[in-house]
Amino acid sequence: MVFWEEYVSDETMGTYAPVVVYWLYSGLYQLLLPLDNYRLHTRKEESEKNVVSLSSVVKGVLIQQLAQVVVAQALFVLTREVSSSGIIVQQTLPIQILQIVIAMLVMDTWQYFVHRYMHQNKFLYRHIHSQHHRLVVTYAIGALYNHPLEGLLLDTVGGAISFLVSGMTARTAVIFFCFATIKTVDDHCGLWLPGNIFHMIFQNNTAYHDVHHQLQGTRYNYSQPFFPIWDILLGTRMPYRLVKRPEGGFEARLMKD
Repeated sequence: MVFWEEYVSDETMGTYAPVVVYWLYSGLYQLLLPLDNYRLHTRKEESEKNVVSLSSVVKGVLIQQLAQVVVAQALFVLTREVSSSGIIVQQTLPIQILQIVIAMLVMDTWQYFVHRYMHQNKFLYRHIHSQHHRLVVTYAIGALYNHPLEGLLLDTVGGAISFLVSGMTARTAVIFFCFATIKTVDDHCGLWLPGNIFHMIFQNNTAYHDVHHQLQGTRYNYSQPFFPIWDILLGTRMPYRLVKRPEGGFEARLMKD
């Protein structure tokens, strides 16, 4: 039993919860008191290097989430299976955990190769993927700021494939998609906060993705959002070390292998 069972269906929760979680979690980062001692870039760098306004970023994210909601609702309706008694059979906890791990690996694989191709194909980069890189200095609300076509292909279709391949139910998908949303927001928050559990567990984290947004790192660290497996296997991982800046904050300094 889950807390939303008496209020909304698993399908409705799986459709809208990731959107709500996105704005709650990214909004929390935006509303935090100034944390200059933990920033990966200074506020001056953010204002000088980013070439898109916050209002445009918010609009872009909302457009992507609209497509996400439509696809998710259709996906859940088409894949819904019930037993002869009209009840959806839920898997045991170990099976659900396995399904989530499978979904993570599938999503990583899809996003790595699509993301990398969008960098290597000059037309796709210039007309589609470069929109995301207008945020050279990333921040939480801009995590899903993409060209609508990229948002559909990379994130929404990638999520759908992960859901289908793993065989999870809509109830398990609520957990997976909300977790993936939180991880993606955290990777773009631009802060290296002490005690951040994602930084402890995942090598693919805020600093790792920050390297990709730097001019020298745009052809490295394609992996997202969970593991750097494909970067390591295919030689596109860019090592870095975090250096404390004298004026406060950190810098992800690139290194040679």
